[in-house]
Amino acid sequence: MNWYLEVLRKYAVFSGRARRKEYWFFALFNLLISIVLAVVDAAIGFTDIEGLGPLRGLYTLAVLIPGIAVTVRRLHDTGKSGWYILLGLIPCVGGIILLVFMVEDSQHGENEYGSYPKEDMTFNISG
Repeated sequence: MNWYLEVLRKYAVFSGRARRKEYWFFALFNLLISIVLAVVDAAIGFTDIEGLGPLRGLYTLAVLIPGIAVTVRRLHDTGKSGWYILLGLIPCVGGIILLVFMVEDSQHGENEYGSYPKEDMTFNISG
């Protein structure tokens, strides 16, 4: 849950890098919260024909900017420009390409977008 909250704390931060863990935990919790809100919307009878209710709609709008920001930071972590997010606009193929970029490992060392995000998590064993 801390990874999800970390993304929300960096609400509109498009610079820097985001680890795979940060991106995928945000995606997981985002999906789970959306499902719960969809069920609540359906239970109280607030869904429309497409199945979108007001609670889920408001939540989706609230996390739209952080979702885009963490995706851009994740692209930066793999050494790609944040503009690659626009590949998602290409039907079918664009989403697959973005998925491949999101599962790639971090680019080691410092790149033009910042330092290696896993450095904070590594330990120096050599005394």
